[in-house]
Amino acid sequence: MTRPRHFDLVVVGGGLGGVAAALAAARLGLRSVLVSECDWIGGQVSSQGIPPDEHPWIESVGCTAAYREFRDRVRAFYRRNYPLTAEARAARRLNPGSGNIGPLSHEPQVAWLVLEEMVAPWTSRGLITVLRGYRAAAASTGGDEVRSVLVRGPEGDEIELTGAFFLDATDLGDLIDLAGVEHVHGAESSAETGEPHALPGPADPFDQQAVTWALLLSLHPGTDNTIERPAGYAAWRDYRPAEWPGPLLSWEVSDHVTHRTRRRPLFTDTEPAGGVRYDLWHARRVLDSGHLGSGWSDVTAAAWPMMDYARLPLIGVSEQERELALHEARQLSLSFLYWMQTEAPRHDGGHGYPELRPRGDLTGTPDGLAKMPYIRESRRIRAEFTLLEQHIGVEARAGLHGAERFPDSVGVAAYRIDVHPSTSGRPTVDIDTWPFQIPLGSLVPVRVTNLLPAAKNIGSTHLTSGAYRVHPGEWTVGEAAGALAGFCVLRRTRPAQVRADGIRLDEFQTLLSGTLGVELEWPRYEALAPRHRFGYVPQAASQERSA
Repeated sequence: MTRPRHFDLVVVGGGLGGVAAALAAARLGLRSVLVSECDWIGGQVSSQGIPPDEHPWIESVGCTAAYREFRDRVRAFYRRNYPLTAEARAARRLNPGSGNIGPLSHEPQVAWLVLEEMVAPWTSRGLITVLRGYRAAAASTGGDEVRSVLVRGPEGDEIELTGAFFLDATDLGDLIDLAGVEHVHGAESSAETGEPHALPGPADPFDQQAVTWALLLSLHPGTDNTIERPAGYAAWRDYRPAEWPGPLLSWEVSDHVTHRTRRRPLFTDTEPAGGVRYDLWHARRVLDSGHLGSGWSDVTAAAWPMMDYARLPLIGVSEQERELALHEARQLSLSFLYWMQTEAPRHDGGHGYPELRPRGDLTGTPDGLAKMPYIRESRRIRAEFTLLEQHIGVEARAGLHGAERFPDSVGVAAYRIDVHPSTSGRPTVDIDTWPFQIPLGSLVPVRVTNLLPAAKNIGSTHLTSGAYRVHPGEWTVGEAAGALAGFCVLRRTRPAQVRADGIRLDEFQTLLSGTLGVELEWPRYEALAPRHRFGYVPQAASQERSA
């Protein structure tokens, strides 16, 4: 092990939150190290293969300036490098994949390359150092502070990192656990939180959302791309989850909202009103061949309800149990692909779509699976303030107009409370929410003074974590955490003091909104699309939602 390396900020986790945190710190002139478990930075939008899942106002309001820059750069990348048709090139709001999930459905490797572009100038300037393939292995603490983090590389090499602040941007809240930061995982009880949709009985730490190991696929008629039969295929072919209408490997699913049986085929010949195809292929299509010339094929991201793995939890278990769960998640996704290629009823008659080709050339893997699993739920800090269903849920705020307003807001987000099937056998939970703010108090641990959550691990509950976990929400949390840590370094203060002191809070919020372009509040709700007020995800997105 080499001698310790010191930075202003040590950011553990290379997902969207981690990248946003490092960029925010760099813009304030501070040095950070970004510790990425994967060689691709970006997490859910890149190495996990999930195109952006965004709210319906994203093109005009509801994100930070840096996230908007990322979105603009993605479109510019396609215009600069792809042979787009004249119509596609001229589209101001180009959607590369025309996916139903949102207005900017694009390939994961493009997201990775764009994020590398955004980080590169700061790396050259010496303000962002990226360690790729490294994971946090241990943390040293003293009193209420984190002193250092030991990270381990792919070859077993170890580096001790010291800093003024440490940010946990991992998918599972690994650093929170290693540093002994007070936290919770799993599902709380309604007796504890008062949330209408929380568990009616005791809390269950092993009630955790399903994970999904996404695939990238393209379609090549007349070819046979059938993969080798997965080792776990027989078991998954017969597997019937609780609260599910039949075998998991089928076109029939439990509706996310109503829990009634719903057919979700790969393709449909039926075009409903509006011309939107509500089939699996078009849900997360990330490359629309119609935007390109001859010789191109559609590419879609397969992250569908049949691929939700909820048999075993990932948090609060041994390393061996976690590895078994991840192995089974991979086997489930490959088994669903094999079933589609060989046994699935076709929309045009017959069985099997052997023309489906896994695109490992686009995911950087040998089998077309994403480099990393899509993890929806993390450990969550015990914070000075916990975001509850009563603060954002439409039903829970009956008679009130809008979400709770927070004077210590550090950003905004918007998504339904979207909780996927759980490892305890609970079905999905899908609740209308108002567009909401992220309070500073949810980023401040109850005890530790120099560690901040920077991803899906803020002070929230099992339910509300399902509302801010998607792309723009994670980015905003990470950017706020990076800015808060930077502000504290520059002002020689601590996060709890910023929240408690009105003058410091005002100065920090001015930095966020002025210097960094972070929106701290939503416009009047009347300015938002009224038809979405009580179920703000557009119909197309709500029909296709499975992220």
